[in-house]
Amino acid sequence: MAMSLNQIGALSAATPVAASDGGEPTTAAVSASAVWRSPPANIRVSVQQKQGAEIDRLSPSPSPPMSPMRGGMRADLSVACQALMEGESAVREHASGDVKRKEGNGGVPVYVMMPLDSVTIGNGVNRRKAMNASLQALKSAGVEGIMMDVWWGLVERDSPGSIIGVLLEMAKKHGLKVQAVMSFHQCGGNVGDSCTSNQEQKLQLCRIPLPKWVLEEINNDPDLAYTDQWGRRNNEYLSLGCDTIPCLKGRTPFSATLTTCAHSEINSAIFLEIQVGMGPAGELRYPSYPEKDGVWKFPGIGAFQCYDKYMLSSLQAAAENYGKPEWGSTGPTDAGEYNNWPEDTNFFKKECGGWNSEYGDFFLSWYSQMLLDHGERILSSATSIFENQGVKISVKVAGIHWHYGTRSHAPELTAGYYNTRYRDGYLPIAQMLGRHGAVFNFTCIEMRDHEQPQEAQCAPEKLVQQVTLATREAEVALAGENALPRYDDYAHEQILKAASLSDNDEMCAFTYLRMNPELFQADNWRKFVGFVKKMKEGKDVHKCWEQVEREAEHFVHVTEPLVQEAAVALMH
Repeated sequence: MAMSLNQIGALSAATPVAASDGGEPTTAAVSASAVWRSPPANIRVSVQQKQGAEIDRLSPSPSPPMSPMRGGMRADLSVACQALMEGESAVREHASGDVKRKEGNGGVPVYVMMPLDSVTIGNGVNRRKAMNASLQALKSAGVEGIMMDVWWGLVERDSPGSIIGVLLEMAKKHGLKVQAVMSFHQCGGNVGDSCTSNQEQKLQLCRIPLPKWVLEEINNDPDLAYTDQWGRRNNEYLSLGCDTIPCLKGRTPFSATLTTCAHSEINSAIFLEIQVGMGPAGELRYPSYPEKDGVWKFPGIGAFQCYDKYMLSSLQAAAENYGKPEWGSTGPTDAGEYNNWPEDTNFFKKECGGWNSEYGDFFLSWYSQMLLDHGERILSSATSIFENQGVKISVKVAGIHWHYGTRSHAPELTAGYYNTRYRDGYLPIAQMLGRHGAVFNFTCIEMRDHEQPQEAQCAPEKLVQQVTLATREAEVALAGENALPRYDDYAHEQILKAASLSDNDEMCAFTYLRMNPELFQADNWRKFVGFVKKMKEGKDVHKCWEQVEREAEHFVHVTEPLVQEAAVALMH
């Protein structure tokens, strides 16, 4: 039974790049080309093997050892029984005019993420008085709008039901636009995505799981969940290996929630953007670094998530098509564990690592292509639903900046981004989004290289620069978010810098993480108001921070009663 968003509404985050291997300084030019840098002469890499063609490769030996074949796998997913969205026989091209990159000095609009606990488990709105005062203060400060999560686990918790759009009505009342995040993932288990269960138990973290009936299906068929090589299941998000399988009471994954939006009465004057969740934390990636229960800790390399029977079925078919059926029984078994570093493993080490072999190229090409195909399927459905609604579609991509200075970029590889010293993994993502007129939403915009552990070769600035160039080449609009809460001028300055990396254009929007009591503390609020003003003025307006803050004092004074009320109410 379809529900409207009015019902859902109350559901309320070519410049050289230095790459160091620890004693062997190397500079890799960042270019938005399919191959980031030509491989060494003794390594020849290709993605596909044409039938009957002779392979001429000199490369390290395949990743040893290979585990025994697992049985009981379904047929190749390429002949799965139905498309992701039932009843959608054709995909209509999404108009791209709304997502053109911002040009000139029009500035970058700022949005603010709502608290994850804006909505209670019982579908009520937490702290309504505080929410109302907060929205009024944000509007007075020049904020363009808010970002709110539409949790699948609440929309269809037991079965489709009705929810009153209180938060939407509040946003409309204060003239704020809304970025609605279609959150098909579990709330809880990642950095900054846990919320308190109620006001009396603030220290007890709660999670919004997937819908109860979906979890029942996972219980009946555990392979619907992402699985690592040790058999550990992850219920944050359904495995993309079953995208086209009618495994949810006759429906394919996500068709229920996307179809929920199909008949929505979306007012483009309120809804500016629909961000379609693609994986854990709403990001287009595999759940390769889960923090839940201490499985992963920063800056571990993470682990591949391709050991459910549906992913293995696809891998087996790909290996047979490639002419190496023995490569289809499992993923790499020498890629270490979640908290290893690249040089701890045979697969990711810089010298003769399996990632840089023929086998490694085959596996990583398949693994990343599965993620891209997942994005294609979801976007095809989403754009066909929303194309006449006057809203943008966006997709969030994770800012995996740790071990970025190594050759293999191991954490990006386990997450599904085939990005190495010799290959640009973000251009294919940008091109995929471009085919659907979607916005590329990227995180870690506030971070600086020297603020991160240098022993882990973290390079968030260089990563943001690479992504910026990729989106520029693909002619895709780029939006940004900060990965962690920051209220200092230092972080604000970095966001301003990153928002205008290109000579001719700026980010189309920036979303600030997030609205909470700390934001409304007097000094933080003053800095935030100045930051919003500077972002809106654009990069061509040259004013020192002191001048901007003096001009912002008027807005601080106007909003002071509201800010005090919001800060006090949010803490109780």
